[in-house]
Amino acid sequence: MILLIDHYDSFTYNIYQAIAELGEDVEVVRYGQLSLDAIREKNPEAIILSPGPGHPRDVPESIELIRALHRDVPILGICLGQQLLGEAFGGRVTEAPVIRHGKVSELSHNGTDLFAGLKERVPVMRYHSLAIEKASMPDCFDVQAEALDDGTVMAIKHKEYPVYGLQFHPESIGTPEGTDMMARFVELARASRVHMQQADHE
Repeated sequence: MILLIDHYDSFTYNIYQAIAELGEDVEVVRYGQLSLDAIREKNPEAIILSPGPGHPRDVPESIELIRALHRDVPILGICLGQQLLGEAFGGRVTEAPVIRHGKVSELSHNGTDLFAGLKERVPVMRYHSLAIEKASMPDCFDVQAEALDDGTVMAIKHKEYPVYGLQFHPESIGTPEGTDMMARFVELARASRVHMQQADHE
């Protein structure tokens, strides 16, 4: 089961639908409805942190979740979710260079992980006014993609754990390769989960 944390955002159902159409069992839980222990008891294969309004500091339980579970459960943060990852590991989330609401940007990426097999320049849909400040990007993250029009960090990956962030909306029709990216996350999460469980038994 993949657990989707809904930060009270209208895009959450679209993410649910996109993951479910991949044949995955998805459970949506509203932010604040489950304790950390209750989430642990559900033993999800992966966690997706949805977009949402406001600043990451407005949803501190999700920051706590990231810090507590990132070693044990693969995580994908989308939009606000990526900002939460930055905040959880000591980065600063500030106003983006340009506010992007319903705007498509092309990004350049490193061709690995969620971007494996994709063309060099990929159009993506953006809905955000905040972003992780590049200068304060935590050392534990690799920047995997940047917007070509304004240089905003568009994707990150933890250097040690299967923790990924996307500042754009992969579920949007404005991100044509978004379904492929989410399928790659599910594939990578499943492989990582098996590895994590084997390590626990050694």
